[in-house]
Amino acid sequence: MRTHTIVDSPLGPLTLVAADGVLAGLYLDRQRHRPVPDTFGTPDAGAFGAVGEQLSAYFAGTLTEFDLPIVFVGTEFQRTVWQALCDIPYGETVSYGELAERIGKPTAARAVGLANGKNPISVVVPCHRVVGSTGDLTGYGGGVDRKRYLLDFEKRASLLPLPLL
Repeated sequence: MRTHTIVDSPLGPLTLVAADGVLAGLYLDRQRHRPVPDTFGTPDAGAFGAVGEQLSAYFAGTLTEFDLPIVFVGTEFQRTVWQALCDIPYGETVSYGELAERIGKPTAARAVGLANGKNPISVVVPCHRVVGSTGDLTGYGGGVDRKRYLLDFEKRASLLPLPLL
């Protein structure tokens, strides 16, 4: 069973999609490879409490690592790439070639780029942290301006002092 809701963010509206209660999609408006809305399931804002709370904390600069159950729907190779994205630390970037090496496919930088572009769980699965070999922002399914925003945001937030406990 699929459900969805739309939440506001500094990036604009985000569509959250769950499959059997587990986050399966987080889509920006005007995102390349965004599924048609008919596939999002029935509206149900109540099913996304933890996702909404963690997104709010992320955009407030107080959360650097999401702790949410997620499910990837894609090919085995895509799922491998998407899982590897989760290992890129907050505020850091890697190149498509470096990511290809990390998954044991050193000659698959282009295929990694294609899989990265089809990441169905934006922001939470940080595909925005993958850049070209020279550090250039070579693309982002939600638009290069949004990618730049996320990278700049994480850089600034990572420089803030930690709150005292």
